Amino acid sequence: MSRLSPAAPRKLARQPQDLIFRDLFYELEGFSERARVIAKLEGFNITGSIKIKTALALLDDAERLGGAVPGKTTIVESSSGNLGVALSCACQQRGYRFICATDPSMSRSNLLAMRAYGAQIVSVSEPHPVEGFVGARIARVRQIVLEEPDCLWLNQYANPANKGVHARETAREILAHIPRPDWLVLGVGTSGTFMGCAEVFRRESPSTRLVAVDPVGSVIFGGPAGVRRIPGLGGGRVPELLDTTLPDQVIQVEERETIRACRHIARNYSLLLGGSSGTVLAAVRALESQFQDGQTVVVIAPDTGDKYLDTIYDDDWVIDHYGALPTGY
Repeated sequence: MSRLSPAAPRKLARQPQDLIFRDLFYELEGFSERARVIAKLEGFNITGSIKIKTALALLDDAERLGGAVPGKTTIVESSSGNLGVALSCACQQRGYRFICATDPSMSRSNLLAMRAYGAQIVSVSEPHPVEGFVGARIARVRQIVLEEPDCLWLNQYANPANKGVHARETAREILAHIPRPDWLVLGVGTSGTFMGCAEVFRRESPSTRLVAVDPVGSVIFGGPAGVRRIPGLGGGRVPELLDTTLPDQVIQVEERETIRACRHIARNYSLLLGGSSGTVLAAVRALESQFQDGQTVVVIAPDTGDKYLDTIYDDDWVIDHYGALPTGY
């Protein structure tokens, strides 16, 4: 059996930040033959992912610098999913109009969630010729900012507040529970989570081996661009925040392996995880031969699987796009 850490008593929640669960760690017993694998579950936060931390931090920073004024400023951002939902919630709570530039990979459930929070959605239909859908979304954001007064682009790809919140919060939350893990395995999209955690671990747990996980088809670590159907990790351009010298190792994961890991976890550990989480856990399986007996591996599971029920967990969708259902481990 796997173990979910007990929750401490919580104060009465009144704001979105009160619904961030910082101490949910789940041990996946038997997932590795050699090591303990512990997943930090971020998908139970309000809006269903780790991105609520990023959303609140980006808004806090914009308000501190004077660029965002509730009731006056329109917030604009590019997102393929989780940050768009998180910003929709945070902007609604603080009194901002929010415009999200997205693309066809965004799930219907995320689109509906953003609309429920009151966001305005603009979708690009064609990828940028070099930078893919991320580049096309960013171009659309730039156009909106030029055309509409009082618009502010938070720019999650270059904004230091993105990595700063994960240095202050996510890395500290891990170290408070597992002071010196042997491995820390993290997915990379905008690179905010990875960069914030890596900078802290380099200083305070230098023996921890840092592994960056990227899907095949992403160009973030120099791989060739390719078709990616599962949103979340990876990208068609290198985010400005990324320092490629920080990871000790980079693992690229095929989308079939993401699907295999998600389905395996659902059927063997009673956890319905999202695509980003499955990609990271697939990387753990790929690293198995490098683990030593008794080591501790920590992963961040950024999201849950409810947004992927009609893709990753739908047999027909998987067969249509990948030819066959992946078998178990």
